[in-house]
Amino acid sequence: MTRPLRVLGRPPVDVDAAASAVEDLMRALGMQPDDPALARTPQRVAAAFAELLGPRDFGLTTFPNDEGYDELVVARDIPFVSVCEHHLLPFVGTASVGYLPGARILGLSKLARVVELFARRPQVQERMTKQTANWLEDHLRPRGVGVVIRAEHTCMTLRGVRAQGATTVTSALLGSLREDPLSRAEFLSLAT
Repeated sequence: MTRPLRVLGRPPVDVDAAASAVEDLMRALGMQPDDPALARTPQRVAAAFAELLGPRDFGLTTFPNDEGYDELVVARDIPFVSVCEHHLLPFVGTASVGYLPGARILGLSKLARVVELFARRPQVQERMTKQTANWLEDHLRPRGVGVVIRAEHTCMTLRGVRAQGATTVTSALLGSLREDPLSRAEFLSLAT
């Protein structure tokens, strides 16, 4: 079964081929995929990864800034799940995304959709933070953009150093949120 991922021109996901690869991986790790308890595990793992790596399509909804709103708009604690591109293990966290409107304002749900757009792929947190900020700057043309992402990486908490509870925080500030110290401080106080 092939599922298309239409976002950003990604190729379709071949879930059957992925399930076959998971079965091979299980065997290589000493598991018996024909054990009744594991019988559907390859298909479930393949479907789970297809879901984790497949953002939903969305359209950008903006509105004229008729009221001339010129203060920060911040959506805090947007939950996301991504997959570490180095270990294919999940990292889970929240994003706070804000902007200083220009001529247009954004439908608020789109801030969460943009976070999902960049989370649902093999990723590193630093890149995801910058991609989210750049996308908003390119598509909305606000006076400033800020993104703060806080996440726990299971590649660090479940293996290797096993630093349970450790979180990583990244930020990207563009426009006046980078250049103006007062705007920067205001955004960071609202975002964290």
